[in-house]
Amino acid sequence: MKKFISEFKSFALRGNVMDMAIGVIIGGAFSGIVTSLTDNFINPILNFLLGHEVYNLTDVAGFVSAFISSVVNFILMAFILFCLLKIINKAVSLGNKKEEEAPAAPTTKTCPYCKSEIAIDATKCAHCTSEV
Repeated sequence: MKKFISEFKSFALRGNVMDMAIGVIIGGAFSGIVTSLTDNFINPILNFLLGHEVYNLTDVAGFVSAFISSVVNFILMAFILFCLLKIINKAVSLGNKKEEEAPAAPTTKTCPYCKSEIAIDATKCAHCTSEV
């Protein structure tokens, strides 16, 4: 059961899955902006230009405030998701610290005469043929 849970955790916290989830949520929040733009700007302008309706200043203020409200909601949602993703990434990186490996031992060294890279166990430089 522990292996199953750890596999699911690594799947769910993989970058692609998290990015897709954030994209779906942001897309849903952005659809609110598009709906508000259509309902509060485009439709009233078309109704006014076609002569179907006349708007007063109170109506226009209501349209603008509804659109601004949807934009603020979107920005708040994006900020909350950003903070949540930073917390998740921090938690994942803390969990992965113990899995980090020590850096590999160097396999090459620099020749002191010609400054080219040679094998670590070489006794002669292949480039300048000097004794190393």
